[in-house]
Amino acid sequence: MGFLISHLSSLKKYLLLGSSFGELHFILLLVNSFNFQTLISNQMASSKTWHQQYQEKLTFKQKLADKVAKTMGSWTFIIWQSIFVLAWMTLNVMGFIYHWDAYPFILLNLLFSTQAAYAAPIIMMAQNRQNERDRIQAQKDYETNSQAKLEIEALQKQLNSIEVDKLDKIIRMLEELKH
Repeated sequence: MGFLISHLSSLKKYLLLGSSFGELHFILLLVNSFNFQTLISNQMASSKTWHQQYQEKLTFKQKLADKVAKTMGSWTFIIWQSIFVLAWMTLNVMGFIYHWDAYPFILLNLLFSTQAAYAAPIIMMAQNRQNERDRIQAQKDYETNSQAKLEIEALQKQLNSIEVDKLDKIIRMLEELKH
């Protein structure tokens, strides 16, 4: 945005140096047609987002915990676990030769208890990191909004100055036409 402000300053100086009304109109058309979105997107493409920077700082263990929490919180996991439980129960109830975990399925309960004992802290770690990411995002959003506000105010001042200068020049030109 500093680039934009410097170009508006250059335009203001050019207008003050005595361009004709036709040149003034042409320059204003150029300014209005300038693709500011391209300028902004080119500047943003060169820098990493806060999320990319945050992801690069995560350790292998943190990434693994996030992946486990994401997997355990999915419908795919719930469906596969349900299939596993149904198969376990069916094989044990209908087992013709050997019932390795007869009703009330104590071994299956032990497996679920072990799974829960490991899953709960892993999910909590992932939630804590999510809270940290949310705090970082809120802070970065605030910083971006504050910076954008300052730049918009600077642009507004520049545009107001150009507008006043332009009006003064038009008034002078009209006064010259009268005489």
